[in-house]
Amino acid sequence: MDGEGHVIGGARREHGRVAMISLHTSPLDQPGTGDAGGMNVYVVELAKRLAARGTAVEIYTRATSSSLPPSVQAYDGVTVHHVHAGPFEGLTKGELPGQLCVFAREVLRAEAQHAQGYYDVIHSHYWLSGQVGALVRDRWGVPLAHSMHTMAKVKNESLADGDTPEPEGRVIGEEQVVEAADMLIANTDIEAKQLVNLYDADPTRVEVVHPGVDLSVFRPVSGARKRVGVPEDAVVLLFAGRIQPLKAPDVLLRAVALMIERDPSLRRRLVVPIVGGPSGSGLDHPESLAQLASSLGLDDVVRFVPPVAQSTLVDWYAAATLVCVPSYNESFGLVAVEAQATGTPVVAAAVGGLTTVVRDGVSGLLVDSHDPADYATVMQRVVGQPTFREQLSRGAVRQAGEFAWERTADRTVEVYRQAVRAMRDDLAELRR
Repeated sequence: MDGEGHVIGGARREHGRVAMISLHTSPLDQPGTGDAGGMNVYVVELAKRLAARGTAVEIYTRATSSSLPPSVQAYDGVTVHHVHAGPFEGLTKGELPGQLCVFAREVLRAEAQHAQGYYDVIHSHYWLSGQVGALVRDRWGVPLAHSMHTMAKVKNESLADGDTPEPEGRVIGEEQVVEAADMLIANTDIEAKQLVNLYDADPTRVEVVHPGVDLSVFRPVSGARKRVGVPEDAVVLLFAGRIQPLKAPDVLLRAVALMIERDPSLRRRLVVPIVGGPSGSGLDHPESLAQLASSLGLDDVVRFVPPVAQSTLVDWYAAATLVCVPSYNESFGLVAVEAQATGTPVVAAAVGGLTTVVRDGVSGLLVDSHDPADYATVMQRVVGQPTFREQLSRGAVRQAGEFAWERTADRTVEVYRQAVRAMRDDLAELRR
């Protein structure tokens, strides 16, 4: 990654080669259901931007179907390798630690087909991938950069009602990855502090790199309501993301019920789309949110929409009066920045990365609680004050413009170079 070029196996590479590890979820999966979410978007978009700069990217992920090819050229300069590790179907994320050795063995076997020094850096995503990354780092003799995406200690500090605490095995695994990584990439300043304070990370080996948004896709568009089948005069309160207690879609539904109770005339104009599918502990009771909507008397206003492609998701965002993100924790908050990029204000919980993504009173409003009554009050303010909403809409577009994937890629390359130097310094120290 020194920018001077390399000759590996007879092929010149101007800007190196990165091995990305995304064990538990494929970057090719549709975000919004199962274990696919913001991390999938992150891996794909970062890989594409790195490849556009001349850095070859190879992504290793666990195969979940026998019909998947061993390798696929996903994008120009981006290859996805499907690694066989355990049964193709039926394994939950909690059962995947038992497949780490098999997965790591297969990754090592794949790399062994190439000359030494084939990869310049490893970038692992989530703690399971970090465990594999730490092993192959030592075997290949190349540095490891790691992105946590979410952290067990943080999640366990702010559990939603009915959610399951992250197991101690994950906590220990994360601590091991933090110790092994040459550089840690945090989404926000808050996450960087959490890595240092909760995981005893070396502050000199933690760098903040904000994720981005594809501003060529997520932008203000006209005609969105017609395309998604929403009346032009509707009040549209949107939730987008995986349906699980952590994301708190129930808070939105309870808040909507209170809004109708306060102003019954609002009902005839309300549309509440829930765009996404069950995930995580939400898979235990996938029908629970629909049952809650019925119990609150909201069947006539709530629409459950399966996960959609980005080209359709942008229309749902643009069609919304506001997007509600009431999560109990977000390391970044990709939905919030995507929504803002379309010019739609966001009402979000004042937690984690959402406090970085949303500028309170400028691009949206932050709520310092998970009380549905508070969300009802804040959302009614946006709905009931069109001039204020227009002001937030303009601020939302400006705010999203600060988070471009191109900027993310540039900063990530800098961190890769830091990882190379850090590993070199460690080796020099050992020789003394």
